[in-house]
Amino acid sequence: MMFKPLMPNVIRKIVDIQWKQIQDRLAENGVTIEADNKVLEFLSNEGYDPQFGARPLKRLIQNKILNQLSKEILAGKVKKDSHILVNLDLAGYIVFENVENEEVNNTTN
Repeated sequence: MMFKPLMPNVIRKIVDIQWKQIQDRLAENGVTIEADNKVLEFLSNEGYDPQFGARPLKRLIQNKILNQLSKEILAGKVKKDSHILVNLDLAGYIVFENVENEEVNNTTN
């Protein structure tokens, strides 16, 4: 059976859905998290493979977001009881930082 390749806007919608699920799962454990649009675009671009569609996306999110966030929390670099912002640094690496709610509104819009 032949499938049409996914378009970039569809991949981005999948990323948005996956991100919302992450937020909901983490919220159950008292962790609030937001991502800058650059991070979501990065996940859209890096998590897509023309041959496999969006299948690599889940692994990318697990490795680059969930595993890294866990390491940052365990190392004490990020506090899970305050708001966490996910961003890209100048080198294009995903970074996590604690921010105040006012800062979140300014950076994610």
